[in-house]
Amino acid sequence: MNQKIKAKSIFLLAIIGIVCIATTSCIYVIAGGVGALGGYAVSPDTVEGEADVDYDTLWDAATQVVSIMGAVQTKDYKMGSLSGVVNGAKVTIDLSQISSNSVRLRVKARKNMLPDIKAAQDIFVKIKNQSRQ
Repeated sequence: MNQKIKAKSIFLLAIIGIVCIATTSCIYVIAGGVGALGGYAVSPDTVEGEADVDYDTLWDAATQVVSIMGAVQTKDYKMGSLSGVVNGAKVTIDLSQISSNSVRLRVKARKNMLPDIKAAQDIFVKIKNQSRQ
């Protein structure tokens, strides 16, 4: 009987350890829509990728997507930062020029002070798709 309890305890600790490692690692691999668009999660609340469009096109797409999905709170074109609220999540978008026709897009979303990677992924995909139209 004592061996069974010990085995269950070890198994439970192993499962808890795996879950902790999986939920707190710095880099996640994203499959599906975001990965297909060249994006990846750099933290539990942030998706980042590159867009092969000019800065103005991506800026307009980001502004439009956040405006449609929620509300833009602040925006600074020169610094490439935009913040707003989408479905109760605080969203921060950063753009940085990499080359003349390539821009890095970073979308961060937090809801109730907790990471909301699904919202970040959704917004990232919509911005990338909007910038292609």
